[in-house]
Formats: sequence, structure tokens, C-alpha cells
Amino acid sequence: MTKRSGILFAVGATVAGLVTAAPSPATADTGAQRAVSLKWTDCATKSSPTLQCSSVRTPLDHDNPSGREISLALTRVPHTSKTFQGPLLVNPGGPGGSGLSMAGFVAASLPKTVAAQYDVIGFDPRGVGKSRPALDCVPKYSDPVRPDSVPRSLRDEQVNRNRARSFAAACGRKYPDLLPYMDTVSAAKDLDVIRRAAGAPKLNYLGYSYGTYLGSVYAKLFPDRVRRLVLDSNVDPTGIWYDDNISQDYAFDTRHKAFAAWVAKYHGTYGLGSDPAKVEAAWYRMRDAVRKHPAGKKVGASELDDTFLPGGYYNGYWPVLAEAFAGYVNHKDEKALVKAYERFGAVDAEGDNGYSVYTAVQCRDAQWPRDWNVWRSDAWRVHDKAPLMAWSNTWYNAPCADWPVEPLNPVRVANHGLPPVLLFQATDDGATPYEGGVTLHRELRGSSLVVEQGGGNHGVTLGGNACLDKFLTDYLAKGTVPRGKGADVDAVCAKTPDPKPATGKAGKAASRTGAESRGSALHGMLGFRN
Repeated sequence: MTKRSGILFAVGATVAGLVTAAPSPATADTGAQRAVSLKWTDCATKSSPTLQCSSVRTPLDHDNPSGREISLALTRVPHTSKTFQGPLLVNPGGPGGSGLSMAGFVAASLPKTVAAQYDVIGFDPRGVGKSRPALDCVPKYSDPVRPDSVPRSLRDEQVNRNRARSFAAACGRKYPDLLPYMDTVSAAKDLDVIRRAAGAPKLNYLGYSYGTYLGSVYAKLFPDRVRRLVLDSNVDPTGIWYDDNISQDYAFDTRHKAFAAWVAKYHGTYGLGSDPAKVEAAWYRMRDAVRKHPAGKKVGASELDDTFLPGGYYNGYWPVLAEAFAGYVNHKDEKALVKAYERFGAVDAEGDNGYSVYTAVQCRDAQWPRDWNVWRSDAWRVHDKAPLMAWSNTWYNAPCADWPVEPLNPVRVANHGLPPVLLFQATDDGATPYEGGVTLHRELRGSSLVVEQGGGNHGVTLGGNACLDKFLTDYLAKGTVPRGKGADVDAVCAKTPDPKPATGKAGKAASRTGAESRGSALHGMLGFRN
């Protein structure tokens, strides 16, 4: 559940009944599994001078390990300490997010003494990025200007419905041999292939967003192979995936209201009013205006939604978004909106790939409603209370209504056989609402939950909050976790302060690039949607 903005609508093809068989149990780590090893080559970058690259072969179908293989692309920042704690796999979410840049980011963001104890390994999951084959069902599917996501008639709705069907049908025609194996269980078994290739008896793992579900599924399949497990911004494992997306709709709408309140607080800077409700109303008037006349012939209503949605993931983007908002409303500056769209909302080839993997995994992982009337009814019901993305999120996931591969049953991740697991959750997270963290905490017996009270960002560790990062580094260094007296929360950190408006040329330049902020760097990698 992570959205890179843009990409909406979809669906086509007919789906058979729900597959009720549980995922095959993990096999013992024996010689029956083909031995693999990694060969690393230098691929240093300016920001990560010790970065190395590799790839590993993994079965397309793990139930047929001698059959067709696919490749997974890997990066690594190798350990330098005599105290070596093994590989630390890092995942930014998605499904569909590329993790290759995460290795360098995590290694650079952790204290040097902690990072030095791990081989920090990033990877592109199956179908993603530089892994092969990589999916791209419909290139340029989200190019502007798309139809407005909110239908004003049954004809409007049918346009988007047909567009959704066409996407699913295209995926089925293009990747009939791959789609049955694009699922979280298969991706979790890939993690174990990486672990084995790295020569480690147990795995250390840091996952954000959808990466928390991936890590939880790995732990369910291989509980005896988990050493350290950090899950940040947690998916509710009981809502996979239809219910989780509806929960997102409400939470993102709340974050959009928080953005409006922040803009109102700085009326002197943006000139959009001091009443949050009136600021929000001005935003919807702007949306209606670009629906009728797309800004720069590029930013219509759906593109505007895509542009502002990242602000729900990370409030560090608010100054840039507010500047574009104010520029359009106060000065009819269409260029400001176009620039903001090109930065936050436009979808390139990487985004096309990410969306193709997103749909392939989520549509395969679990059953979605097959009766379109259910989707329509739920979308209007949510829209009445939370209009920001009720319909755009509906179209984003709509390919699953007609996915050409039978759905699986979600994995029940409840687990009593793990070492201490460390969870992080912000109370006002839009992408993975707070209740998901509490639920996962209960499902993983013995886990510890650290809460950022009042925080609304998605992906909270290594983003500049020293309190949160202290719990993370203590755990990675020594395996220690906080233990609270309450049932649901073990430790609480104050939220990272909201940003201030960018003022002056230097401030605006920093705001536009995000180069000064670890939080911005992190959220540039997190696979938007989950």
C-alpha cells in the first residue's frame, strides 16, 4: 500500500474463485536447497563511497525450486567492525518500491559504530527496478491529463472503469507466466534466498510501510531464522488489502486537514486565510478550476490529487506545496503547480514499474470485491466524509476487481515464536493508520511498540527524531527493547516539529530540493502508497 502518486483507474479480465490453500510451509535450511553465493562489485556513489552491487537467482515458483529462475538486484554497504552482526536487509515499502538506494541511506543515517557492525543490504523485490524480469503492464499509463477521479455521472465512472479493466487485461496478456508468483509470500521466500546467499544463519531486517507486512510474513514462514526485526509504520495485517485502503482514505483526509491548518497558521506568508476550513475550501475550489482548465495543460484534478498526496506522507513537503497552492490561488501562477506536479506527482518509467508491481502483488495477495457495486457504494460512502482520495484510491486499486489471476488468502502473521521485535508508529500516520501498529503489536507476542505521539509522517525512524532513533540504534547494537507497563505502548516519543515556511532564496532552495533534510531523503525513497 504505497503510492508514488499519479496512476489511477484500472481493471480487466475475469478472476476465478478464491484459492483457499495456505502458503506452503517453509522448508528446512538443508542441502536440498541449491547453494548460492553472492559476488559483489564496486558501484560506489558520491553519497555512498563503499557501495557494492550484486544479484542473486531465486526460483520463480518456490514450490518448484528446480524450475525457472528470476534475478534480484542487490546493493550492500559492507561492515567494517570486528563485531559483525550479519546482514541487515532494508525495504522501503510498496509493494513495488525499489530498495537499492536504501542500503546507502540506512548505513549513512545510523551511528557509524552501529552501521559498521552490519552488512546493510538493499534489494529490488521480484519484478521491481533492476530485478529481472521487471514489470511494466502499460507504459505511460498515468500520463496527464487523466479523467477526474471523482465521477459526475455514470458515464464518467464508466470511463475510469474501462480504463481500469484495460490495465488488468494488459497485465494478464503481457505477464501470464509471472503474475501467479507476484505475491508477498513469494517475496518473503526471496528474502530467505538472500539470507542464505549472504551466508547468514539468521536475518536482520528493517522494513517500512508495506515492508512491515513483508517482514511479518517472513517471520511467520521462518520464525527460527529471525534475529532482529524492525518494522516502521505498520500495515494492519488483518485488513489486507481492501479494508486497509479504506482506512487510508480517512487517515489521508485527516492529514490534508492538518496541512490546511498549517497553511492557515501562516496566513501572513501564504495569504490563503487564517481559518483552516476556508483554506481547505480554497484547495477544493482550486481542484475544480484545474478540472475545467488544467494548469499548463498538464495538471488536472487527478494530477492535483497526486501532487498533494505526498504531503500526507511527509510534512516536510508542506512549504513547497503551500507555495504552489498560494501561487495559483493568489496569482494564477500555473507554472508553480506544474513544477510541484513534476516533482511530486508525475510518474516516470520507474513509477510505471512500481504501480505494475503494486497491483500485481496486492491483487494476488488477497480477495477483492468482484461486484463493482460494492466498490461504488464504499467509494461514495467514504467520499461523503473524507473526499480527498476516496475515489482516486478506488481507481488506483480497481484493477483488483478483475485481476486475471486467482487471489490467495492473506497470511495470518500472528506469531509467538520470535525474539523481541521492535515496532514504530506515528499516531497520525496517513498511509498506515495508527491502529495497524497496535494490531501488529498484539499479533507479534513479545514485540515492543514505540509511538511518535502526534506525529503524522510515514516512516519515522532515521528521519531526524533523536528519541525514536535512540530506540532503533539500541536495538540494532544490543538487541534491547523498551518494555512499558501498558498493553499497547512500550515507549512514547514527542513528534518531530512541523516545518516552518521557507523564507528567502536560501530557504526556498533548500525546501525545493530537500537536500538539507534526512526526512526528505528518506521519504524520497519510501514507496508511496504504503
